[in-house]
Amino acid sequence: MSELMEITIGDLLTKQAQQYPDHEAVVSPYLGIRYTYREFDELTDTIARGFMGMGIKKDDKVSIWASNYPEWIITQFATAKMGAVMVTVNTNYKQFELEYLLKQSDTTTLIMMQGVKDNNYVDHINGLCPELKECEPGKLDASKLPFLKNVIFLDKEDQPGMFAWDALFEFAEKVTPEELAQRKSELDIHDVINMQYTSGTTGFPKGVMLTHYNLVNNGMAIGDCMKFTHDDILCINVPLFHCFGCVLGVMASYTHAATMVLIDHFNPVKVMNAIQMEKCTAVHGVPTMFISMLDHPDFDKYDFSTLRTGIMAGSPCPIEFMKRAMSDMNMSEITITYGQTESSPAITMTTTTDPIEVRVATVGKKIPGVEAKIIDPETGEDAPYNTQGEIVARGYNIMKGYYKMPEATAQAIDKDGWLHTGDLGTMDDGGYFKITGRLKDMIIRGGENIYPREIEEFLYTNPKVRDVQVIGVPDKRYGEEVLACVILKDDETATEEEMIDFVRDGLSRFKSPRYIRFVDSFPMTASGKIQKYKMREWAIEELDLKDAEKIETA
Repeated sequence: MSELMEITIGDLLTKQAQQYPDHEAVVSPYLGIRYTYREFDELTDTIARGFMGMGIKKDDKVSIWASNYPEWIITQFATAKMGAVMVTVNTNYKQFELEYLLKQSDTTTLIMMQGVKDNNYVDHINGLCPELKECEPGKLDASKLPFLKNVIFLDKEDQPGMFAWDALFEFAEKVTPEELAQRKSELDIHDVINMQYTSGTTGFPKGVMLTHYNLVNNGMAIGDCMKFTHDDILCINVPLFHCFGCVLGVMASYTHAATMVLIDHFNPVKVMNAIQMEKCTAVHGVPTMFISMLDHPDFDKYDFSTLRTGIMAGSPCPIEFMKRAMSDMNMSEITITYGQTESSPAITMTTTTDPIEVRVATVGKKIPGVEAKIIDPETGEDAPYNTQGEIVARGYNIMKGYYKMPEATAQAIDKDGWLHTGDLGTMDDGGYFKITGRLKDMIIRGGENIYPREIEEFLYTNPKVRDVQVIGVPDKRYGEEVLACVILKDDETATEEEMIDFVRDGLSRFKSPRYIRFVDSFPMTASGKIQKYKMREWAIEELDLKDAEKIETA
């Protein structure tokens, strides 16, 4: 990536369609849908005209609440082409969370599916807007959501008050291709085109405002690090509503004219079958996704010979499983990306040519066009090499800010333009970064700083341990104590004392957990991030530490 691209998302798609017209752009294997770049460019033009015909204006907010449907990506490009702002909605949201997002974002149009598992989206929107069932489509007047006018339903059955997706093709007839071309010409690369809400591991989610410039260039840099070309085929099973799906997946692919294979939601068998069936060269996932494939009883039945690369990210990557993905899944060029939604998201990334030991032990170097460094969180001064501090970044990839939250924006981005990530890390003299924890995750036990990541990595070396998360819990004597929540491998058994002794024998004594709990799973956001605050809430109840918590917070 020699220089930054100054082009809108829509114009770049059209350029790719002209260069690779018959090359497959989007494939949904389980729905039997296949679009070439020419077809996808034409289809997104039509839907963009449909949005305009429906009355959606430039800068209007269009929220999409769905799993990895083809319509999700179609919306992503169609809104970008006609200047609306696509707002991504977490598929786990329920009525209270949906109300907050739609209200805070000033959403005028909601595109939605029926629901996921036992989470019925139709019930939630009708509970939030009882007026919907009584209104004509497009004429919603909801007391709780005064901005919301249109609801578009993606699934087959008709819903009162909602447009069917196919209605957009009729609305497109009201707008000429010339009118769309005029709209495109009025767009600026620095227009906000996407709002993604931070996953809300702490506090209320904030709407991160991202531009054409942010997303095109970050996608290009990510694809470059994986050596993507138009011959690559990426399996996208991570959620599209998250940066992992819609940037590390979609944007990294389309900037290189690669093929995107959509899986509606993660299922290890469906993903492994799609990799084999579509001859995918890359697959992305959070560590738990790779773990569930590698440990699946039918893993050996699938052919991974076409795989080459992909990204393992979203939460700390266990070194053991990185190595197994490289050897057992043929992902010899697997990479790690580090970043945040606020940075579009990539800040650093390993490359396919980095030595194996670098790719399993670091999150790479800063990507081209981005500045990143380690600072002392107390003084703000640059930290020496190999010294832990806070990771900060600035460059083309940094968000325009949080929507309607100027104070929160000022807290995140300082006066010199540096985004303060809240992540702890080190940088060596070769420019490689390591993540060592979160500022807020740090455990202070009797004045000793303890970083959960170090204990987690050590516990991963125990042959009985499949997965582990370490958190701090309140303690009357020391302020905080260490709790390790351990998932054992199938057919393995262990005692709490055994695990405590294992850590005590291998690490400094003060780092050994006071508590061990064996669990079946961890609470997660839909994008695969571990919600340690929920684990802490559970642990306080489980360990009966309410009295200690009162002392700690007094």
